[in-house]
Amino acid sequence: MIELRAFEPADAPEVASWIDSLEALITWSGNTGFTWPFDAGQLSGFHASDPTRRVHMAVGPDGTPVGHFLLRTEPSGRSVRLGMVLVSPTVRGRGYGEAMLEAALGNAFADPAIEQVNLGVYSHNAGAIRLYERLGFRRESLDPKATYVAGEWWAAVTMNLLRDAWRPHTRTTTH
Repeated sequence: MIELRAFEPADAPEVASWIDSLEALITWSGNTGFTWPFDAGQLSGFHASDPTRRVHMAVGPDGTPVGHFLLRTEPSGRSVRLGMVLVSPTVRGRGYGEAMLEAALGNAFADPAIEQVNLGVYSHNAGAIRLYERLGFRRESLDPKATYVAGEWWAAVTMNLLRDAWRPHTRTTTH
C-alpha cells in the first residue's frame, strides 16, 4: 500500500499544505516552536537543524506523498521517539496512516538494540490514540498541562510500545 523514503526539502511545501490552522499545527508538531502561518521554510529548517532525526515520507502506489513522520533514537540507544506523524487530508480514513505507522515501527525495531518506541499525543486526538492502541502502544503517563493553546491547556499522553508487544504486519514495504 505504501513505501517509505527519506524526506527531501522538496517535500516541505506538500507537507506544509496539509496543515490548515494553528490548532492543526500544534496537534501535529507539539512544542517544536513552529509559528502560524506555517510554511515550508520552517519545516525544512527544522529538519535540517538536527541530523539525528530520521525523517520519512510515506508514498502511495502512484508515488504521491501520503504521510510524514520522524524517528529519533533516544540517548540511551534503547528507545526510539516517534513524532510529527501526519497523513495527507486527501487519504485520511483509508488505512494509509496505519500502514505508515506499521512501516515506521518496522524501521525502528529493525535495530536489535531498540527495546521500545515512545510517542506523545494530545488527549483530544482520540482517533490517533485509538490507532496507536490498535498497534500495541500503551498509555504510560498524562501531562494535564502540556501545551497552552488559544486560552486553554491541552493534556498530552505519553505512550510506549515494547518490542515484545509489537506484532509486525506484512502489508507495507520500506526502503
